[in-house]
Amino acid sequence: MSRPPVGPAPDAGSSPDERVETSFQTDRPLVKPGGKVDPDAVRAAVEAARARRGEAGEDAGDDDELPAVTFTLQRDLKTRLDKYLTTRVTFMSRTQLQRHIESGGVTVNEQPAKASLKLGKGDRVRLVIPEPPATAIVPEDIPLEVLFEDEDLIVINKAADIIVHPARAALRGTMINALAWRFKHVSGGELSAVGDEFARPGVVHRLDRDTTGCIVFAKRDETHWKLSRQWEHRTVDKRYLAVVHGSPERDTEVIDLPLGPHPSREKGYREKQVVRRDDQGKASLTIMRVRERYRLHERAVGDQHFALVELELKTGRTHQIRVHLSHMGWAIVGDDMYGGRFLTLPEREGEAEHEVRRQMLHAALLAFEHPRTDEAMIFAAPPHGEMRRLIAYLRTGAVEPVHVEGTVPLSRLGL
Repeated sequence: MSRPPVGPAPDAGSSPDERVETSFQTDRPLVKPGGKVDPDAVRAAVEAARARRGEAGEDAGDDDELPAVTFTLQRDLKTRLDKYLTTRVTFMSRTQLQRHIESGGVTVNEQPAKASLKLGKGDRVRLVIPEPPATAIVPEDIPLEVLFEDEDLIVINKAADIIVHPARAALRGTMINALAWRFKHVSGGELSAVGDEFARPGVVHRLDRDTTGCIVFAKRDETHWKLSRQWEHRTVDKRYLAVVHGSPERDTEVIDLPLGPHPSREKGYREKQVVRRDDQGKASLTIMRVRERYRLHERAVGDQHFALVELELKTGRTHQIRVHLSHMGWAIVGDDMYGGRFLTLPEREGEAEHEVRRQMLHAALLAFEHPRTDEAMIFAAPPHGEMRRLIAYLRTGAVEPVHVEGTVPLSRLGL
């Protein structure tokens, strides 16, 4: 890779190792003396840019409002790109930075780069800075279905269309905001401080925005670490239910396919995961068990075969269930990111016509050891109305119940 000449005059945050250029004018330097990106300055710059666009009546995507910083190296650092960036962007983990590099958020000498690239004198590292998550959690009165709560933890049956914690695109309306309100006005206590610097206090694991069901939050730091250890050692039993297109032939399927980020860096693909058999793929194992098969005959237009399946996760990769099922030809109903289709449910007595437009995926059961008492804790979360209505509709056609050892009784889930 060629080494271009050193860039223009340095920004206020330059260090002896590099010169700094910023993408647009800000009220305060984006980079502190010594070279570290200032998260408060970045957040203020993003908010100011959005305000200017709003006043001008302009519309833009999130990425269009993010500032960028270019570091021109003044000496040969002999270090990897991702490792170097961890010293400059301290509010992002190395894994997060690696994903940001893979998605095209970082270039070296105006070219896409790999996280493993060794940096040398004269290299120009351009970084589009993701907006740091908000650090102040605003309590909001958002309904929560609480399955269990004590002084150590709280277990929720998560609703659809809500994210777990604040992120740059959604600083309000999250489960963390709802929990902050509950602890202040209802049950007392607070979330653990683990992850607080990333606006993720108490977050032991996550569910996608439209995935419903069991999720646990820690209320004490010690609880958080002990629960996290159970997730890390894979001693937690996690069972999901999904309604899928098609009819799997075998009652039980072990899906052992490595997953990694989509190779395209184009907008719209950056969040997607795919099956990858190269060095970017990570081992991923899902056990699928069919619970019911459906055929709607003349009642459905197009795809007439569906199935209710139970998924047991042996690993915890991003979008693991959704990608595994889609790759096998059984996309989840409503999951348009991975090939699932929307369904229109006809009018029924007391219910209007309804279109299913989110993935029908539900975390039905969660089992772990209580971190303080070592008691076995098992929580079953009944699916919410939309998924229950879909299953009831599919059962109006031909239904084939399947009896497989080791599954969660559907009666326990209100089905």
